[in-house]
Amino acid sequence: MKKLTSLCFAIIIAFAGLTVFAQQHQMAPQQINIDGKGGIFSHDGTKLGYIDRDNVARNNAGNRVYAIDKNGNIVDPKGKKLGKAGKNGVYYNVAGETILTVKDLDAEKCAILDPQGHNYGTVHKNYKQHACAAHCFFLAKAGKK
Repeated sequence: MKKLTSLCFAIIIAFAGLTVFAQQHQMAPQQINIDGKGGIFSHDGTKLGYIDRDNVARNNAGNRVYAIDKNGNIVDPKGKKLGKAGKNGVYYNVAGETILTVKDLDAEKCAILDPQGHNYGTVHKNYKQHACAAHCFFLAKAGKK
């Protein structure tokens, strides 16, 4: 009887652990990766868009998602200021609040992190200012401004 109780208890704990793991996996933020050529990809490798030589991020159809001007301001296709991109990869919203930061992973890649430390993907060190793409592309995909 004691073995049966222990077995049932172990099964319940295992089931609870799997349930918690599955919920955490579902709540993980969407991730993007920006490669050394400016290609923007989803976590599964699907190309979402690219960054052109004028510092404009475009979707696969070539439509502008956002641009970064010479002062680091991020503007939408209509010219509305969305925030500011620091050269070190910190992205601030229009209120000046930190939305995303980057952290060096190795000689070429940096992690894109929110203030709570959630990982939104990776960005090549040459495109640190474009860490905001993680935020902008998913807002555009969701149809939000």
